[in-house]
Amino acid sequence: MSRLPNIVLVMTDQQRAGFTAGSGFALDTMPFLDSVARTGARFHRAYTTAPQCVPARCSLLTGRFPSATRVRQNSAARHVLRGDDLIDVVRAAGYSVHMAGKTHFYRSAADFDTFAAPYGHLSGPDGLATGEEAEFEEWLTRFGHEVADRPTPFGVECQFPYRIVSGAIDAVDSAPRDRPFCTWLSFPEPHNPYQVPEPYFGMFGEDDVPERMCGPEAAEAKGGAWRWLRRLVEEKRPGYDDEWRRYRANYCGMLRLIDDQLRRFVTHLRERGHADDTLFVFLADHGDYVGDYGLQRKGAGMPECLMRIPFVLAGPGIGVADNDRDFVSLVDVLPTLCEAIGAPIPLGVQGRSLWPLLTGAEYPAEQFASMYGESGFGGLFYGADERPPLHFPYEGRQFDELNTVTQSGNTRMLRRDRWKLLYDSQDRGELYDLATDPAELTNRYDDPALADVRAALLAELLGWCVRTADDLPVAHYTPKRAPHNWTVGAPR
Repeated sequence: MSRLPNIVLVMTDQQRAGFTAGSGFALDTMPFLDSVARTGARFHRAYTTAPQCVPARCSLLTGRFPSATRVRQNSAARHVLRGDDLIDVVRAAGYSVHMAGKTHFYRSAADFDTFAAPYGHLSGPDGLATGEEAEFEEWLTRFGHEVADRPTPFGVECQFPYRIVSGAIDAVDSAPRDRPFCTWLSFPEPHNPYQVPEPYFGMFGEDDVPERMCGPEAAEAKGGAWRWLRRLVEEKRPGYDDEWRRYRANYCGMLRLIDDQLRRFVTHLRERGHADDTLFVFLADHGDYVGDYGLQRKGAGMPECLMRIPFVLAGPGIGVADNDRDFVSLVDVLPTLCEAIGAPIPLGVQGRSLWPLLTGAEYPAEQFASMYGESGFGGLFYGADERPPLHFPYEGRQFDELNTVTQSGNTRMLRRDRWKLLYDSQDRGELYDLATDPAELTNRYDDPALADVRAALLAELLGWCVRTADDLPVAHYTPKRAPHNWTVGAPR
């Protein structure tokens, strides 16, 4: 390969890990993605930085955690604090840069060579939909963020994944042949509304979907924001949880729809001669309850179903690996791509390059032995019995799961081995043994038998909080940098 590799970054919205056959799911929802994973690397312990769209997407672009970007809620993208980001890095390296799909970040159309965006969850770019596409968007807006009990009465070509891939194909075809391209392909699905046309609606039957870990009794037992959110949804949509199997079936159908469009896009790349010169990255911004805890979408807490994400990388230089040991994150994408194309990692990036892991080089296992995450927009936590100010009126069946109650306060997460630790800004701790309690229902923070485990995890969480203190802005002094942005084994 005589020039830098092309880069294709594929992001889905609200796709939880472990929902494909290749990652252990009972149904074959994404056979093409699984086939790509078999040619490259799949990380089973990949995590988002925060279980909200905009904070996570800003973390992907900047390689920084939300407490550093200052983007800790979906309405705060314009307040981002950053150094050079992914777009800056590839631009400086000579790439043409393209965007197709959902944005939900701080960049604008002017920052891309082609911009087949922005797509939301109920509509596409202003003024572009015509004919049946426009009728579909009107139908979708009337339908709202619901779970469909019948196939969508519009075909696949009206659906956003099809239209977004068409835009991405046009972008690739129009890219200069003498320069590498970087294309961000961003699907709004499988985020709500949970709707899909045939043949996908009937592809996975309600009786075929696997049982969930737990139902609404779990949200009630966990209390706090969990119970508040569960009762809010029940108030707005009485009996909503009765449809959890249909919800799961639709979600699986949406994944297959995405997979088929991903296959269409990659097939086009191959036909254009890019099969061997393109780095492919697939991941999601965060997960979805998909019926666990009797909940839909996201909102309360930092459970594994919201924090873990699919993460697949393939392409030139990347070896085959099914990695179920190392903990990795959204913030690791930017430094990894920097190293892949020979660019310096920008100052302020908090992620670590995975390139040595991907290429078979030696690396210190302890560097990737744990992972950290954040949630909360600040202030005190609102209690479940309070009536906090909401940012829009919840009329009829409308509600927002990312609301003042579920997003209040600050919480930090640590994952290591079988353990998960949460600690919040009002000195409350949670400790779960995921080997025996995958649904995180039994808080063992005060268990005397785990005092040593708790102390070790708290010390490690403190270490993460220190390491993620922001290096920006730089004034007079020049920070000392570590190779690959690794801290383990760095000289003192």
